[in-house]
Amino acid sequence: MNILNTTVKVKRNKKRLGRGIGSGKGKTSGRGIKGQKSRSGVAIKSFEGGQMPLYRRLPKRGFNPIKKQKIAKINLDQLQKFVDSKKISIDNQINLEDLKKNKIINKSFYKYKILGNGNLKSKVDILADFSSMAAKLKIEKLGGILNLKNPK
Repeated sequence: MNILNTTVKVKRNKKRLGRGIGSGKGKTSGRGIKGQKSRSGVAIKSFEGGQMPLYRRLPKRGFNPIKKQKIAKINLDQLQKFVDSKKISIDNQINLEDLKKNKIINKSFYKYKILGNGNLKSKVDILADFSSMAAKLKIEKLGGILNLKNPK
């Protein structure tokens, strides 16, 4: 059998567009007449013929954590201001419930953090969820106690 004399039949899957009226896809090449979709270089991405597109049907999640913890932040100078105005008593331990009761922290917060901005003049006993190292050093320097709920 001679390999050179054999012919291979090629099956055509695709109709050639715009090759005359006899090809079946001539003139407008199956794009209809006029309009945005008939022009070249135009693609309507994610358009589903008026149906609500998939990206709008799905819920928004993105970078908004579902279990985001709202943490209130209080600086030492703010604490001192509340002690001076007698909104906070330094005789008892300062905790989240007292701060919420005195309307210092909004009731939507479940945790709070002590930050070390400013100076504290009075000796205080604080129960907090978090604290910065600067705040801890300043409180302990005055002889106060800083208790953390979940120390790591």
